[in-house]
Amino acid sequence: GLLLLAAALGGAAAARCPAPCVCDNLRAHVLCLNGSLVAIPDTIPELTKKLDLRGNSFSVIPAGAFLATPYLTHLDLQHCKVERLEEGAFRGLGRLVYLNLASNSIALLYQESLDGLSSLQQLILKGNRIEEIQPGAFGHLGSLTVLDLRANALVYLPDMVFQGLQVLRWLRLSHNTLHVLGSEAFAALPALRRLSLDHNELQALPGEALARLDGAIRLDLGHNPITYVAEEALAMASLRHLFLDHASLQDVAPDAFARSPQLRMLDLRENQLQGLPPLAGAGGLARVSLHGNPLLCSCLLRPFHNWLARARVQAEGACAAPPALRGRPLDSLKPPEMRCSRLRPPPNPTTASEQTRAASSRQCPRGCVCSPDFHHGSCENRDLQEIPRDFPEDTSLLDLRRNTFRTVPPDAFPGLKELVSLHLQSCGIRVLQPGALRGLESLVYLYLTDNRLSTLAAAAFEGAPQLAYLDLDHNAFTRVPAGAFQLLPNLISLHLQHNAIGELAEGDLAGARGLRWLYLTGNAIRHIAPAALAPAKMLEKLQLEGNHLVEVPTAALRGLCALSELKLSRNPIKRMGDSVFLPVASSLQHLYLDNMGLEQISPRAFAGLGPKIRSLYLERNKMSNIPNMSNFTGLEILNLQDVPFHCDCQLLPLHRWINKLNLRVGATCGSPAKARGLKVKLSTTFQTCPGWGQGEAGEANTEKTMAASKPSKKKRSRKSAARGFNKSRA
Repeated sequence: GLLLLAAALGGAAAARCPAPCVCDNLRAHVLCLNGSLVAIPDTIPELTKKLDLRGNSFSVIPAGAFLATPYLTHLDLQHCKVERLEEGAFRGLGRLVYLNLASNSIALLYQESLDGLSSLQQLILKGNRIEEIQPGAFGHLGSLTVLDLRANALVYLPDMVFQGLQVLRWLRLSHNTLHVLGSEAFAALPALRRLSLDHNELQALPGEALARLDGAIRLDLGHNPITYVAEEALAMASLRHLFLDHASLQDVAPDAFARSPQLRMLDLRENQLQGLPPLAGAGGLARVSLHGNPLLCSCLLRPFHNWLARARVQAEGACAAPPALRGRPLDSLKPPEMRCSRLRPPPNPTTASEQTRAASSRQCPRGCVCSPDFHHGSCENRDLQEIPRDFPEDTSLLDLRRNTFRTVPPDAFPGLKELVSLHLQSCGIRVLQPGALRGLESLVYLYLTDNRLSTLAAAAFEGAPQLAYLDLDHNAFTRVPAGAFQLLPNLISLHLQHNAIGELAEGDLAGARGLRWLYLTGNAIRHIAPAALAPAKMLEKLQLEGNHLVEVPTAALRGLCALSELKLSRNPIKRMGDSVFLPVASSLQHLYLDNMGLEQISPRAFAGLGPKIRSLYLERNKMSNIPNMSNFTGLEILNLQDVPFHCDCQLLPLHRWINKLNLRVGATCGSPAKARGLKVKLSTTFQTCPGWGQGEAGEANTEKTMAASKPSKKKRSRKSAARGFNKSRA
């Protein structure tokens, strides 16, 4: 039909139809399906609205590839062997509402790859090889409502990666290998209603990242290896439907959903739950699905069963045990039927292999509790002086907190090849001996908080190469244990806060090449050697608040090209010179400079910083002026509270700039006397300044004066009216 129509139309328009294509000029559709095209045809009719190029071989979409067809609303490039989108590939397509790039070989989204698509509503990138999304890649897609990134190779989502998607309603991230989410990964998605994170590698519920989504209604987290949902793990104010099916859940805390008050439907199908506690915090829950769980309908399930009746929650699922109740629907049970017998029931006839497996699952050190269904072992607070042995081989979480081990000997955890999480907090441990973790080949999380460790040898971590999260806070380290991380190539997060570390020396972080988050809060660090952080080139968060630094460690920041968050709060830094943040200016998004007693900031201190900065904290300092920040156009949080600004004509540019910002910044005048306590935004002292009332021209004349001036001698002591600044409106 289309061929005949195209032929009948004739004329110049039909003559322009590329040879392998079919052009329907009446409906402005062009189809070039499954052909041998290796470049975008340049003779497509200019007025084309829908262009279907599926099944060709383009490899690269070059800059300006569609400039000749500015009226396109729909573009389909599925199965085109595309490997790269050049910057500006879609420039000129300001009318495009639908773009399908599914089933190609795109590995990286560049910052300008999707420029020019200001009207785009649906972007389909399913089934590519995307491993990395550069910050800002979606920055120009202000009309996008659906983003489909399913079936790619994403392992990690950095902070603010979806910046610019102000009206996005559905984000599809299923079937990736996501393991880590930045705490601000979803911070810029105010309109999101549905998030699909199913079929990934998340080992814990990413509560901090999800808390940013206070408008989301549906969350899919099924098919992730999540074993436990902790207390208040999910704080999503509008969430109604939560899917945690086909995970590895073994336990759920009673108030896990207390901070998600709108939750109505909870899908926990096909997990390893033997039971649930009363979910007292989930007051609005109407339905819980528990099909496919090994539910033990004994007296232990009575509190949950009673809660279901009391809260009028519909529960779907059936008993797996005891044998007398096997197959019985939960809603048919009566409390007297749910009994706990003191006598061991007679064994059922089983095969030899089943008997062996049962014996293995029953073994547990004396004084400890082992849950064969949950794969958890616990000897918490049992007054143990030696680490017990003989835990079941399939144990995945081992809790040994609050004992008095003092030392962890070699081969302390034999046979635990499946152990993922090891808790050794508050055990008085002074020594982790070489080979202590040998054989823990699946260990990802190691918690050694609140012990007495002052040194560590690299050999202590031998045999635990998957270790990614290491907590060493609240110990007795006076320096970072040099070279201790040589055998930990997968280390992502290192907690060393609240020790007594005095400096960071070269070689301290040798081997930590994958480190992303380094926490050093509350130490006594006075000096950071220029090459101290060099091994951690992938570092994204560096928290140094509450130390003894007297200057910004600029030299040590060189080479940290991924650093997005820097916390220097509560360090005695009185003055900041020129270009102190220049080494990280291309990546830095969140900068904390509060509570430092800062007296003077050089006019060029923030050189290089600009639109990338999302949050800047300068509250409770002593300077009376700040540098020109007119190019900080991406600011979402700015805190200038309790800074004694001197409201004279030198501050006029700041006054004008603050009035332009759609943010609450809390800036008040500290002097002169007639302006003290007034908001900088409202102060009338500027009305006598040259250039006042001259609009942009006057501002241009005085812009040069927005610089650091002498510190005020008077210290402001007004109590802060508000502690934090979210996106509060002035």
